[in-house]
Amino acid sequence: MADEDVFKKLIAHAKEYGFVFQSSEIYDGLSAVYDYGQNGVELKNNIKKYWWDAMVLLHENIVGIDSAIFMHPTIWKASGHVDAFNDPMIDNRDSKKRYRADVLIEDYLQKIEDKIAKEVEKAAKRFGDAFDEAKFRQTNARVLEHQQQYDTVKQRMNDAMKQDNLEELRQIILDCGIVCPISGTRNWTDVRQFNLMFSTEMGSTAEGSMKVYLRPETAQGIFVNYLNVQKTGRMKLPFGIAQIGKAFRNEIVARQFIFRMREFEQMEMQFFVQPGTELDWFEHWKKVRLAWHQALGMGNEKYRFHKHEKLAHYANAAADIEFEFPFGFKEVEGIHSRTNYDLSQHQQYSGKKIQYFDPERNESYVPYVIETSIGVDRMFLSVLANAYTEETITKEDGTTDQRVVMRIPAAIAPVKLAILPLVKKDGLPEKAHAIKNKLRFEFNCQYDEKDSIGRRYRRQDAIGTPYCITVDHQSLEDDTVTIRYRDTMAQERVPIASLTEIISEKVSIKKLLEQLPL
Repeated sequence: MADEDVFKKLIAHAKEYGFVFQSSEIYDGLSAVYDYGQNGVELKNNIKKYWWDAMVLLHENIVGIDSAIFMHPTIWKASGHVDAFNDPMIDNRDSKKRYRADVLIEDYLQKIEDKIAKEVEKAAKRFGDAFDEAKFRQTNARVLEHQQQYDTVKQRMNDAMKQDNLEELRQIILDCGIVCPISGTRNWTDVRQFNLMFSTEMGSTAEGSMKVYLRPETAQGIFVNYLNVQKTGRMKLPFGIAQIGKAFRNEIVARQFIFRMREFEQMEMQFFVQPGTELDWFEHWKKVRLAWHQALGMGNEKYRFHKHEKLAHYANAAADIEFEFPFGFKEVEGIHSRTNYDLSQHQQYSGKKIQYFDPERNESYVPYVIETSIGVDRMFLSVLANAYTEETITKEDGTTDQRVVMRIPAAIAPVKLAILPLVKKDGLPEKAHAIKNKLRFEFNCQYDEKDSIGRRYRRQDAIGTPYCITVDHQSLEDDTVTIRYRDTMAQERVPIASLTEIISEKVSIKKLLEQLPL
């Protein structure tokens, strides 16, 4: 099945099973804005807890804050967002649709990569174990032709982005024959820059109001609180400040479900270090953050680093952790060495001294910063995309059945276990309720007695519940139940008294945290 078809099924599944809904759907929806349903909010909260504990619980020198969405408008002047927070946009005159010029080119480059991958795949099947992929890539005429084309276009795009050369971006689109996905035509306008910040007015009267912005990132709330945290917490370098919060960007091109939205949530940590040590810390946090992702067990091959060709104005090093979504490798987290740009800018614009007195060096200086920034929604989507599985099952009588199972890592699954009485009589519901009432203080549980036990298993598979507890007539006799495992569908008989210990060991976030480097 094509990845595009899988992604469409995933989107439909997310709605059908209470993960993600279109915002304001009864009013025909609001583009690129989504609501999280009853299962989605549980998964989202579990992801945030895993991140928060990995940052704040495991590190004595990292603390958390929660800054306001509205901030003084001069903050965004100091940060550069008022003047430079733009995307290069291009319109197709026939479809009346607007696109990011660099994204159109990146999609074109992805198609070239796909062509190369197909050539490699065909050759691997033809030559079998004797296949040397590296040699094939270096010698095959078609692969070399595609690679040269890729390198040429990529270099042109990087140069144009670095130089803010909008005319060149349009020319690349024309030279590559890139068409509008809607109209199929190449009738493009010029490329223009669009600022992405939402603005509003704060004040009781029109005359006394002040223009303010909905924050486009959470990082600035950390920077302007640097002194407050450092002094009140008596923090010594190196130390970090972590935050989870909403951000808002007026994305002209919002697409790929919740991958790019206008209202989204970020998990950011700014790590303040001594100048001259920032690149060592940059490499350190790259390793630590990749390990955080890989500990979930979704496949190490699903991740890769992407080094930035064009650095932001504030950075001296930057890399993305990319995940392989159904639509290709895309960024889920960024690690940036931001130098001392942000604190220096706020020191200049505020007129307040924002420095750190280093007793070892007996001097004051503006700290350098390493940033780790991960989108909660993109992380959520990576978990869903990796989890969605369609299986054909052969039953004992030789017939086959289909199931959709969400293989969500047990530690962050929305529902940890379901308690299911085999039948709705003979005291089994009462026994099942008693078990649930005992376990509900430890885990998010569901009780379900409707339909056959097989259908109930399928419903739990579809929302990613890792364990089902079946209460049957034997349970009344010897206080044992059957645990059914989501991924293997294997069943095991265990004492009711052992359930808390058994489930705790299997769904504990602690087991994930223990795998992480400090």
